[in-house]
Amino acid sequence: MNRSVPVFVLGTALSGLGLSPLAAKAAEEAVLASVAHVPVIEVVGAAERLPELAGSATVLEDKELEAAHVFTVNEALRKVPGVQVRDEDGFALRPNIGIRGLNPTRSTKVLLLEDGLPLAYSPYGDNASYYHPPIERFARVEVLKGAEQILFGPQTIGGVINYITPTPPEARGGELSLVGGNRDYFNGHLSLGGDGMLLDVMRKQGAGSRDNEDIAVTDVNFKATHAFNEQHAVTFRANYYAENSDVGYTGITDAELRNFGYRYNPFENDEFEIDRYGLSVTHEYRHAANIKFLTSVYATYFGRDWWRQSSTTTDTQCDASVPGFSAARRAGLAVDVNACDSVQGRLRNYYTYGVEPRLVLNHWLLGVESEFQAGGRAHFERQDRSQVNGTAPEARRGVEVEDNEREVDAYSFFAQNRLLLGQFTLTPGVRVEYVDTARDNNLTGAGGASDLTEVVPGIGATYNPRGDLTLFAGLHKGFAPPRVEDLIVTPGGAPVATFTEVDAEESWNFEAGVRTQPHPGMTIESSYFRNEFSNQIAVGSVAGGNIPLSQGKALYEGLELGTRLESAGLADTPWNLYLNTAYTLLPTARQEDIFRRLDNGLAADGSVAGNRLPYAPRHTVTTTLGFTGVSGWDLRLEAVHVDSQFSDFANTRIAPLGGDGLRGVIKPYLVFNLAATYPLPNLPATLFVTVKNLFDRDYIVDRTRGIRVGAPLLVQGGINLRF
Repeated sequence: MNRSVPVFVLGTALSGLGLSPLAAKAAEEAVLASVAHVPVIEVVGAAERLPELAGSATVLEDKELEAAHVFTVNEALRKVPGVQVRDEDGFALRPNIGIRGLNPTRSTKVLLLEDGLPLAYSPYGDNASYYHPPIERFARVEVLKGAEQILFGPQTIGGVINYITPTPPEARGGELSLVGGNRDYFNGHLSLGGDGMLLDVMRKQGAGSRDNEDIAVTDVNFKATHAFNEQHAVTFRANYYAENSDVGYTGITDAELRNFGYRYNPFENDEFEIDRYGLSVTHEYRHAANIKFLTSVYATYFGRDWWRQSSTTTDTQCDASVPGFSAARRAGLAVDVNACDSVQGRLRNYYTYGVEPRLVLNHWLLGVESEFQAGGRAHFERQDRSQVNGTAPEARRGVEVEDNEREVDAYSFFAQNRLLLGQFTLTPGVRVEYVDTARDNNLTGAGGASDLTEVVPGIGATYNPRGDLTLFAGLHKGFAPPRVEDLIVTPGGAPVATFTEVDAEESWNFEAGVRTQPHPGMTIESSYFRNEFSNQIAVGSVAGGNIPLSQGKALYEGLELGTRLESAGLADTPWNLYLNTAYTLLPTARQEDIFRRLDNGLAADGSVAGNRLPYAPRHTVTTTLGFTGVSGWDLRLEAVHVDSQFSDFANTRIAPLGGDGLRGVIKPYLVFNLAATYPLPNLPATLFVTVKNLFDRDYIVDRTRGIRVGAPLLVQGGINLRF
């Protein structure tokens, strides 16, 4: 396959259109907003844009994240209506994020961006999140659902989450945050800035949700901005992320849970290591007040080594050296992992780079005030994937049983024109994706290649009868490219290459809603959504081997509500009593037909048309009640409720005796979190304490690879110093 990087030249592409300039509103209306002429790609942008935004939009500002002292990205995203997150390791290092009922496993149904650029290490070829930077890196979080998400891609199904890093300051200064807590928790976070540069360094470590899970993360982020003149400015970013943790992949069986408790995890030899490097440069060119042209170049390297003695509760790799090992687990008997002379190294290297220009043009085409946006992307990925089987519990070498190369060349184009029609806006748009993939098995010589072209249209509209009320609606096509999926079956350890084509995910997504601020101190956004899939890729784990990927038709339908009430605005109180709520109602998450396995075309185990889809709780709600005193101290109590949910296609309600932990209803749970903040008088310092899972509740969160549990009681205290 011929692989070349095209050069995009869009700066003069519209010069021959004869468009009249619009000299006003460019700075505040552009989707690609800029603060102090700092190039940045935003998804939602400033609050002034909301009346024209034809979709559900939420922005978590830095003040909210700091006051809540969020421990993980999961804690932050639970504050957004329509978003469901599932815990796994306690640190949210491998997040499971779903939007509007879509399965959250490895966040494959959402588009994750950092400063508007791809965050995932392989967004086209393997969009599974085995990496996520710590929430402390970011200044705010934008979440956009609806038709306007087609400006970003490739995934346009659930929504876009864009993490914004802080703007480097001109004045010199910094912050130091030190946090400690139970379960050996420590977090040291240092930020140094000035002269348009910002260095951010963080070390986070502690015990995970289970026994034998020790986690250590280092994150370094550097960002610099420079304005050459009124027309040209540039932003440079470089980051490094490392994780060295003792964490396993498998969950536990139902009998293990009953006999040994929620923290049980016998796999003390499992080890997970990550090294990730990222670079990006964004250049902005402004012409007068009506033209903005941004060009971003980015590159990342992601290396992952995961050595484990079990991938799921049904994994039999230890049975050869310890006969009856897997049966003992199902029976709830203690197992000796050090007697198991087997370990598998799942070793991955990903190389990703690309270039993305974006144009924003305010014009009066055909006499209608408009904002036009267009751009493209050339994106390239290479995956080197291998599996090495060792013959000792702590071996880190062995026999190579998998050696695959996967490559992706992807080219996209997008365009959208917002027509400003008085109280109305109408925003049609289109995205085109061309994806060319290749895969080769270096052990067998087998290989394959495929390509696809997808046109993703969308249209949105708003109506603003008055300044504090916006009605919005939108319809767009949902699309997610298939993984470059080598379905490798390894009976007896002998690799057999079977290349199975995985279809793209396609849906039609509709939403309609209202966004209003009827009184100072009161903000409400509510929307109805309907996502109808002609093809959806269902939960599966090729690595685990026993939960094959499946696909079929599906329907999701529901309501979401986000509110904020503040006494300071409602009653002009000198103190502030506030109540925030993010609620999602999902009455429909239905298999419209039988989901069929991709490896053999047979019905997925238990799939029946009309059954509810797995991991789609009917109700999710996060409510925060807080009080801020006159001197700035803050006390808040947060309640997080997740309704019951099925864990399999068959909607199994009661886990079978001797079960493997993969089936059965996940019961509803309610968890409380407490946070208190106290600014020290006359000092640039703040003391704080948080209590996560206040009542130390035990609960199950996941069964995809066996039972995984939520984090126990976590008490953390710290100090933040500014200088």
